[in-house]
Amino acid sequence: MRRVRGFIDLVFDVVEETTNLVERTHDAVVERSARRFAPIEPATSTAKVITGVETAISGGVFESIRVLNGFSRFTVNAVADVAEAGLDQPTDAEELQLATPIKSTAAGTASWYVAAAFPNPTNKVCVFVHSLAATEWLWSLSSEEHYGDPDVTFGTRLADDLGFTPIYLRYNTGRHISENGRALAKLIAEVLDAYPVPVEEIALVGHSMGGLVVRSAAHYAREHDEPWVAHLRHVACIGSPHLGAPLEKAVNVLTNVLRKVDAAGAHVPAELLDSRSAGIKDLRYGYTIDEEWAGRDPDEVFADARRHVPLVDGVGYYFLAATIARDPAHPLGQLLGDLMVRLPSASGEAPEHARRIHFSGGAVFPGMNHIHIANHPDVYEALRDLLAA
Repeated sequence: MRRVRGFIDLVFDVVEETTNLVERTHDAVVERSARRFAPIEPATSTAKVITGVETAISGGVFESIRVLNGFSRFTVNAVADVAEAGLDQPTDAEELQLATPIKSTAAGTASWYVAAAFPNPTNKVCVFVHSLAATEWLWSLSSEEHYGDPDVTFGTRLADDLGFTPIYLRYNTGRHISENGRALAKLIAEVLDAYPVPVEEIALVGHSMGGLVVRSAAHYAREHDEPWVAHLRHVACIGSPHLGAPLEKAVNVLTNVLRKVDAAGAHVPAELLDSRSAGIKDLRYGYTIDEEWAGRDPDEVFADARRHVPLVDGVGYYFLAATIARDPAHPLGQLLGDLMVRLPSASGEAPEHARRIHFSGGAVFPGMNHIHIANHPDVYEALRDLLAA
């Protein structure tokens, strides 16, 4: 039911934001039209009167749409409340068993909640964090193709091979990466505090944006002296843009170019592109802590504010990267990487960057793309060997 609610809110949010965008575009066109008569009197006065009347009328129309949209949202949600009241709601344990949203409650995490979610707990835990605009189902992509079983993931295989208990996270990828990282650090503390058996070894595994989130979580766990950081042994980042994502950089430049074009036709796509979430904008340079984005204009061009974020001592940090080229050293492979993240960024090492991520191990997989590496058997074998070490 929560997914249905999310879809309902998304639909009405789209209507509202589209209305706002159309209104701003309309006003910009009217203002430009009136500006043409600025040097000419009495046309200037007449244009101002007409513009005022036209804007008032159109403003009333747009406001009516917003009011109707708000009333419709209220009505649909009221109906959903009635429908939800008649459904059997999943228990907290069932929710955690599927995925744990990155959030904290005042009451913390009850021990029965965790015990029911993990009927066969081990003293080794591996937390899996998905990528942008995904859910925990990311880890099951192509499982049927690779293993003949849709339920096989890196987590289930690590449970069989190394005795790790997998925990899958679901989180809002639109938030700042550092906000999710800090929340994850706190959430892990709550879950492990209620975990049925003592935990001796913790691994964090993230795909794409998730790799930056787990790096952030490890950082904030150390900063806040979370008890679990003493048991953290591994942080694995799969296809993560540690030095930034080229697509986000290109969109940032394009948006600013469009804003400088004196035409409503350019401002409309600029507005749409500029509505990218904070999480996406953090990918531009691979921000993982608050200080890198706080108090700054997120849309400024070429404003790289990355800081050196030390890795947690005594923890193995690994990268797993892919390139579409058969030869990783081929210039095309270096340039395009896995089609979403360039190889130097995924490995945390690029000649043009002063900032480097000093990984203790890693592997590059030729002939694969960004999605392949989330559940490919070859990637799993490398991950297993790294965590076994």
